[in-house]
Amino acid sequence: MAETEKIADVLLPLRLDHPYSYRMEGEQSLNAGAYVRVPLGPREETGVVWAVREAAPERKLRAIREVIGLPPMSALQRRFVEWVAHYYVAEKGQVLRMCLRAKEAFRPARERLAWKASGARPARMTPQREKVLALAGEGPALSAVELARLAGVSPAVVRGLIDAGALSPVALPKDAPFEPPDVSASRGKALSSEQEAAAQALRAAAARRDFSVTLLDGVTGSGKTEVYFEAMAAALAAGRQVLLLLPEIALTGQFIRRVTARFGAAPAEWHSEMTQAARARVFRAVADGSAKVVVAARSGLFLPWRNLGLIVVDEEHEGAYKQEGGVPYHGRDMAVVLGALGRFPVVLSSATPSLESMANVDRGRYGHIMLKQRHGAARLPEVSLIDLGEEPPERGRWLSAPLVRAVTETLGKGEQALLFLNRRGYAPLTLCRACGHRLECPDCTAWLVQHRFRDVLMCHHCGHEKPLPETCPSCGAAGQMAAVGPGVERLAEEAGERWPDARIAVLSSDLQKGAALRALIEAIGRGEYDIVVGTQLVAKGHHFPRLTLAGVVDADLALETADPRAGERTWQLLAQVAGRAGRASRPGRALIQTWMSANPLMKALAAGDREGFLAHEKRMRKAAGMPPYGQLAALIVSGGDEAATLAFCKALAARRPLAKDILVLGPASAPIAMVRGRRRFRFLVKAPRSADMQAYLGAWLSGVKPPGNIRLDVDVDPYSFL
Repeated sequence: MAETEKIADVLLPLRLDHPYSYRMEGEQSLNAGAYVRVPLGPREETGVVWAVREAAPERKLRAIREVIGLPPMSALQRRFVEWVAHYYVAEKGQVLRMCLRAKEAFRPARERLAWKASGARPARMTPQREKVLALAGEGPALSAVELARLAGVSPAVVRGLIDAGALSPVALPKDAPFEPPDVSASRGKALSSEQEAAAQALRAAAARRDFSVTLLDGVTGSGKTEVYFEAMAAALAAGRQVLLLLPEIALTGQFIRRVTARFGAAPAEWHSEMTQAARARVFRAVADGSAKVVVAARSGLFLPWRNLGLIVVDEEHEGAYKQEGGVPYHGRDMAVVLGALGRFPVVLSSATPSLESMANVDRGRYGHIMLKQRHGAARLPEVSLIDLGEEPPERGRWLSAPLVRAVTETLGKGEQALLFLNRRGYAPLTLCRACGHRLECPDCTAWLVQHRFRDVLMCHHCGHEKPLPETCPSCGAAGQMAAVGPGVERLAEEAGERWPDARIAVLSSDLQKGAALRALIEAIGRGEYDIVVGTQLVAKGHHFPRLTLAGVVDADLALETADPRAGERTWQLLAQVAGRAGRASRPGRALIQTWMSANPLMKALAAGDREGFLAHEKRMRKAAGMPPYGQLAALIVSGGDEAATLAFCKALAARRPLAKDILVLGPASAPIAMVRGRRRFRFLVKAPRSADMQAYLGAWLSGVKPPGNIRLDVDVDPYSFL
């Protein structure tokens, strides 16, 4: 009988759709899910054991180098990796890469030291040293950084006491533990009768420990967060972990404080701004089950969950849940998939639900809970249209007379006003008055956007920057370069001229990021600014108690695209912007400047007729066979050489399979035909819901290998059509 040995099939976080086989040596005892370090060519890679099997000795197999001491990846997570890879027509290794982003977690955790007073007194005492020793003699041991901060001294004072033997080291757990949440009802806020009925339904769903999806659909300011906190408390009381997904985790310091206040402990956070050490700490705590509440960006779905019992997707309509690079997954949709695979409930929350979620409510797949009233004394804002055809702004200005009067009245009452324009920078276009030359990005088919606050011209697609030229690059004329159209910076300039005594804040991702952006948002919330000029950042669930006027400067901007979701997105964005007004006791109003006041969307906004708008949008989508009533997939082909890229596209088009009801459009130039010097072409695949899109794409692309530097990207359920 032939001798057998144990073989581990290890999936690696590379563009591979199958695992590699490795030999298990000596005393190694592995099961599927184990994290291992294996040789790959001249280097080592961290991977996951996908299967263990017995086989006849294969002399060419290399051995596993190291078994990493972490809880193994669960069967649920491995099924999730395979599901995501299949649905998005991606290699399993690409999806696995998203599960292994916390690289430090796969190395031994660093030892942490805290310090207590040893009882010894240094030869030289100072008031600063006395403060540190008094602090170190009471309560728990503290790190050197904590001792210095709490005593109000420099780190050098603490180091001097350590060197003098006045402080003794105390070994702490290598990762600082997360405090357990307090789920008692007494920590929750008093709920209205409408909120309590909604909370009861969500508590029951969380307690059932079975798969369900509930759309929590409430007007802005209706208290949806407090309601889904009750579902989180029920899941936590049952001993399960909870994932709360947010579209913009980096903006949510205010929100984290609300979670902390409700559960008496800060949640674990997971987002792109974290250090590798912080990511490793969260990764390990999720894997061992000690992190009970995690507030995360969409990538939190790929953490190594040990006992996940509930996912809440806040602002579920947000386009930020769609990943645009790498594997183009949608966080909301994959949250539902993970819930279905793991047999636990999912809550989707929004004041402006996506048409996809509403269609699933119509089909009976999702439960639907509505909150129709704002919480407490707050009332929904009154929405009015300003027809720019009848009342246009002055020449060279962007604010109409009715909006100017409204801002002046608002400031006179000591309240805040919001001016919304979803266009970054100072001006979207700069041209020469003498010859008409327009300044373009050298690497993209896009105009350069002028940013006066930073004194640069910038491409918003590739990041190219250059100073504004003093002479025209085409005709050489001096002093003829003119800014065309408004951005938020230009709008802020006009506001400063009209209201010179007002404190003006500009909210734009080009101007502030990370901690600076969070600090500005919190300052606005405290009333330290009178006028807020912002892009779509202002529509992301912020609560500004003194803000009573929302002015939309150009409501038509988002409609001027070929995006099939343009109407829906415009509705959501404008409704969310309007919803920033009047969220506390003071009444609010929203004024919307538009050249298209007869458009059904604008009429519905002014009338507050959400159901009428949604019915109209559903009819149009159904008639066109567009999502959520049909399927779309995009194939984007890009390359440095236009002729070679187009030749590959033609060869790809020639091999597309014929299938009933599946329509392939293209190849055609992408709307932005050049990005970062690469020429782009696009195929669009349109199919009914009954078609197997993945099988079709798999048959078409099987064996296809783009030559040279040509790249082929597949985007199932695309959200960007640029």
